Amino acid sequence: MVSPYALGSVGGVQGQVVGLARTLRADGHEVTVVAPAADPAAVPSDVGDHFVIGQPVGLRSNGSVAPVAPWPTAARHAERFVRRGRFDVVHVHEPLAPMAAYGLVLRNSVPMVGTYHRAGVSRWVRPLHPLTQLVGRRLQVRVAVSEAARETGLREGGGEFEVLFNGVDMGRFESAPPHRDPEGRPTVLFLGRHEPRKGLPVLLEAFDGLRRAAVLWVSGEGLGTEVQRRRQLASDPVQWLGVLSDDEVAARLAGATVLCAPSLSGESFGMVLLEGMAAGCAVVASDIEGYRTAAGGHATLVPPGDPGALTRALDAVLADAASARSTEARTRATEYARGWSMDTLAERYLEMYGRAIEAHRASL
Repeated sequence: MVSPYALGSVGGVQGQVVGLARTLRADGHEVTVVAPAADPAAVPSDVGDHFVIGQPVGLRSNGSVAPVAPWPTAARHAERFVRRGRFDVVHVHEPLAPMAAYGLVLRNSVPMVGTYHRAGVSRWVRPLHPLTQLVGRRLQVRVAVSEAARETGLREGGGEFEVLFNGVDMGRFESAPPHRDPEGRPTVLFLGRHEPRKGLPVLLEAFDGLRRAAVLWVSGEGLGTEVQRRRQLASDPVQWLGVLSDDEVAARLAGATVLCAPSLSGESFGMVLLEGMAAGCAVVASDIEGYRTAAGGHATLVPPGDPGALTRALDAVLADAASARSTEARTRATEYARGWSMDTLAERYLEMYGRAIEAHRASL
């Protein structure tokens, strides 16, 4: 399982890599995760068996900062490890991102499946277009997590794609002990990096306008953390949580009244929405393509970047939170999220791995 993003970093792709690896191992398969790491000695235990290919740096990407190892040595380390590892199949996540997968085009030594997660590419990927095309052609099977990701893959690498989805670890969210406000007040939870496209300033402004008393839990950190904290000092109704562990995220989701995802753009798939539904949260999110696709009609969607609309939506959901209608809606949303489970996704990928192995044998 090859990922360009640093092990231990907070991000949706890394969550998918680690979650899929864990699910496959539970089903009896051997999985090694290949990726950069800032501190090889501090890679989280839930990553499991892994190989570090280099030190990451933060590169601006799609309105975010991506912790990747853009060094030719990283590509060489990954290629050498894969070639010597006697693996049955290699699953490359985010093939466009430098440089983890780029060395794998040198030899047709192992079957490869690629999953494209992102919508759009950054300016520092465009000069590498010849390499991304080679990576795309080298894959026996190409997967995209959304239509937006498929369009990006077609534009940058070409070939045929199958659109799947990102998987939800239902067991982790459904069994999490809920963390609730000690005074029993309703809570709004924000999960995400503090970057402009995640929309935290919009949520802070919207929260200031709420008519109903509530608590805002703000998790995560990023380049915008200090700016936002100076603007909105820690107070009783606004609580800055910092970076949460996976277990803490699940507990906060299980105890929150509303999950709010106010991203402005750049989300190819709304994984966080499905996690909220799995935990039994009501969900309020921006009406952008990736979120709309994931929500499936089970979230309240508002125009991105509109604090007034977000205030009204949050007020309405908070007012209705204790009603039987709201409880039934959350139950339906949880059942909907179950259809996107990591177990189901792992079964689909096992089929893809088999196809890749057969196609690779036929090409020799």
